[in-house]
Amino acid sequence: MSDAVLAAVQAALNYTFRTPALLRQALVHASVVESRVDSNERMEFLGDAVLGLIACKRIYEKFPLLLEGDMTKIKSMTVSRNTCAAIATQLGLTDHLSLGKGMRTNGTLPSSLAAAALESVIAAIYVDGGYEAAERFVLPHLDPLLDQAAASGHHQNFKSVLQQHAQQTFGTTPVYRTLDEQGPDHAKCFKVCVELGGRRFESFWAPSRKRAEQLAALAALREMGIVEQDSTGEIRVRGAADERAALEACGGETPRALVDAAGAITDIAHMSHATRAASGTEAGTGSASMASSIGSKGGGAPTGAIVGAGFAAASVASDIASSTPPAGQWRARASDETD
Repeated sequence: MSDAVLAAVQAALNYTFRTPALLRQALVHASVVESRVDSNERMEFLGDAVLGLIACKRIYEKFPLLLEGDMTKIKSMTVSRNTCAAIATQLGLTDHLSLGKGMRTNGTLPSSLAAAALESVIAAIYVDGGYEAAERFVLPHLDPLLDQAAASGHHQNFKSVLQQHAQQTFGTTPVYRTLDEQGPDHAKCFKVCVELGGRRFESFWAPSRKRAEQLAALAALREMGIVEQDSTGEIRVRGAADERAALEACGGETPRALVDAAGAITDIAHMSHATRAASGTEAGTGSASMASSIGSKGGGAPTGAIVGAGFAAASVASDIASSTPPAGQWRARASDETD
């Protein structure tokens, strides 16, 4: 690697090496050296660990209410072979990687080699300038990916968020209570509420117990001001500072915000199908009592709405649409049983 190329790569990295030989080695593939020790393989090993540490530390700091499983999901979304390869390509590292003949397929570099180049460069920066230097290099590339993962809602698990908040605030765990079940055995609907800190929060119906628990957890989080919905309809978990401000604004009491309809209310007319199916399978028994109970969220099976938000509302809407067959029978879906 010439001095001019070395300078160009350092400019792209926004980092100047005290030991330029580290950067040179980071961009040398095993296919062009006599001894693999002289390639970037060892640096790739170290860089993978350094990148993982930086990512885990950042996720831990940015999402103080998420549990281990949810943090792991975010990490897997943001620190992957494809994302590392994309960053390496963006920085131009793949253009300066020393490779043996035949390593590129139709002029395209395999993503595994591109990702390895980035990890090797991270190791080089770490060895040359320490952890803080490596972190300063990684975070501008990592933070947008973390924000995208958070905005996507893919990792969201409202039960996990509520559980961590409950443990931190009350030193206990939420209790989910099934208040009612209606519909035939093969396709029941469930009304669930959550109790926490001596308080019972609003109950909700859903085509599965676990889905109802998620909706109940979301409602509790919103009533306590732990999550909020932005102008785009995304659900955001408030940080500690946001939470303190909300408490102070309410004179130290937890803010009570109704789970509003903005992007969060999904029509569930399928409940009438459940009623008809139940009356049909039970030879007419229970039809009158079920019909009389329908009408409010807190009473019987709701006629108007299930309240949800973000991915929860979209998922429930999808489940509802696919769980109402033409014959009026209401079938349970395995996909509803996810946490």
